[in-house]
Amino acid sequence: MAKLAPLDLLAIVLVVVGGLNWGLYAFGFNLVSILLGWMPILEKVVYVLVALAAIYLAVLTPKLSK
Repeated sequence: MAKLAPLDLLAIVLVVVGGLNWGLYAFGFNLVSILLGWMPILEKVVYVLVALAAIYLAVLTPKLSK
């Protein structure tokens, strides 16, 4: 089993957080907004980081199968 680089691990954590937030959103809770709503710019930064992590993993995943 290959060892994950710190960036890979960070991307996985961010995508899991994003997925959990979407799941909670289905029930009327936006955890990121609840935790960071008082700082809208930081809230947007989290959303952008989660999106970048998803793109990173989408590009990385096909390379892992080789």
